[in-house]
Amino acid sequence: MTVSVIVPAYNEEKYIRTCLEALIHQDEKPDEIVVVDNNCTDHTAQIAQEFPITILKEEKQGMISARNAGFNHADGDIIARCDADVIVPVDWIKKIKNNFEDETIDALTGPACFYDLFLANKTIVPFLLYHYALRLFLGHHVLAGPNMIVSKQIWNKIKQEVCRDGSIVHEDIDLSLHIQKYGRIRFDPNLVVKVSGRRIKYNPFSFFIEYPSRLIQTLRIHQA
Repeated sequence: MTVSVIVPAYNEEKYIRTCLEALIHQDEKPDEIVVVDNNCTDHTAQIAQEFPITILKEEKQGMISARNAGFNHADGDIIARCDADVIVPVDWIKKIKNNFEDETIDALTGPACFYDLFLANKTIVPFLLYHYALRLFLGHHVLAGPNMIVSKQIWNKIKQEVCRDGSIVHEDIDLSLHIQKYGRIRFDPNLVVKVSGRRIKYNPFSFFIEYPSRLIQTLRIHQA
């Protein structure tokens, strides 16, 4: 069972080093780490070059394009994705492999906690409220961008179907809905990662208005 880790990145020079250090120092090493350089204009790519990883260039701008390029490039049986501002625990890969020993699952996700927000620091409660609200509404678990893992097999099955316009869909939810048509998503409450709350601090409109709007739009598209 091999694991490829994909890290989409656009101008992440403040965060990418810490992210990659956490991935490099796993108790059980990933077989491949791929940073997808989505037209970075800062020092993200140069910092990434300091690590024994693959850097993949994706010229079409957007998270979905970067994610898809990374997933298509991945050689592993399992494709794990985290954002560039995520810090994974040392046993992240080990827990992923343990979960996928259950051959009935096709995708996996877990909670995230903010490491740099005063009021929500180090607690997974906000994430759990969001996740289980969607679980109740949809009837199944959904993936979270900072902490999502899919089998290469299920990706190959859905990669031509997933929506490609990130301006109208919530890419995590879109991916989840496509996977759920063919397989099963597991939620592991112990698979916790740390993520920056920078979007809440510096762009609250995007986090509280734009993201929910795209979530609603995504559900409408899939119901049509």
